[in-house]
Amino acid sequence: MRLYEHQAREILQGYVTCIPKSSTIFKPEEAEEAFLKLGQPRAVIKAQVLTGGRGKAGGVKIVNSPAEAKDFAKRLLGSRLVTPQTTPEGEEVKALLFQEVISIQRELYLAFLIDRQRACSLLVGCGEGGVEIEELARKAPEKVLKDPWDSLQGLLPFQARRTAYFMGLSGSYLKEAASLILGLSRAFIEKELTLLEINPLAVTSEGSLSILDVKANFDDNAFFRHQEMVAIRPRAEESLEALASSFGLSYVGLEGNIGCLVNGAGLAMATNDIIRVCGGKPANFLDVGGDASTERVTQAFSILLRDPRLRAVLVNIFGGITRCDTIAKAILEVLKDTPLRIPMILRMEGTNALEARKMLEGSGLPFRFSREMKEATLLAIEAAEIKE
Repeated sequence: MRLYEHQAREILQGYVTCIPKSSTIFKPEEAEEAFLKLGQPRAVIKAQVLTGGRGKAGGVKIVNSPAEAKDFAKRLLGSRLVTPQTTPEGEEVKALLFQEVISIQRELYLAFLIDRQRACSLLVGCGEGGVEIEELARKAPEKVLKDPWDSLQGLLPFQARRTAYFMGLSGSYLKEAASLILGLSRAFIEKELTLLEINPLAVTSEGSLSILDVKANFDDNAFFRHQEMVAIRPRAEESLEALASSFGLSYVGLEGNIGCLVNGAGLAMATNDIIRVCGGKPANFLDVGGDASTERVTQAFSILLRDPRLRAVLVNIFGGITRCDTIAKAILEVLKDTPLRIPMILRMEGTNALEARKMLEGSGLPFRFSREMKEATLLAIEAAEIKE
């Protein structure tokens, strides 16, 4: 689960102290009070959306009065913010973060994440913040320190000091940064996060450090251990992931335009991989399970078609316990009420595959079929490109 910035800040409150004063509003009429509450002549207002690039898209602004704050809040709340990382439809702004203005001397970068290849936690530090760290790491890898560490043992103090020193800090800054890094590492482990990114971490003109922006992702598999995270979990109507989870389905939204409906996690991953290898972009990971019922598949298909980014759908089924005709029935059930607005390519092999194809062909709907996985993938990519 991706967290909004204001939620991530609340999580860090118990672990670190260098978080600027802030408050969150959900209605324009709350803006003036939020501005005055900061007790400063200016305030930074940030749109709370689960995407980067907010500033360039007009989602971040410094305001100089309560009236200006209210005017900006009226224009932004309820609007859709379109950034390079969103779909053309953008993401609706439902909350705004009011933050005190910090005088910045330098910007640094810190992150904690899971290193899948090493099967451990990873601390990333850089003396240049406010940048696209992936691009910097590619062009100048020597500027980025990547330090693996044992989550069971915890981050060691010397690792925190080494990272702070690598980021160009010394003296009192070095000591403060090392303490901050250790506190963040505890939050990362205890809150079972899969990502904790501070970008930028500011060296202020007042001689201290300040977390200006934070991004965090929570491990959905740990909800049963964290009731405080369950409380902030998105409602089903706000997130396809949450809606799928409420039906016991495995769904992960991705950034592509080809919707995938597959049975079995291994086949689902292979489907995503082959779409990438062939030059396409999957829009989701969706596994209906190896023993899915008609009702379960109907729910999955309904969720899939809610994604407005889709330009084609690839259904890749190997019938075993779940029969192919079960999938076909579910597809036809959903399409009774939902027009098929995009091309749909189907590959069905295994139990009752022939019966399923006859059902779908007899429906009169413009399905396209293939028995080969690569051919079906290429058909989906071609259809998505034509639709674009």
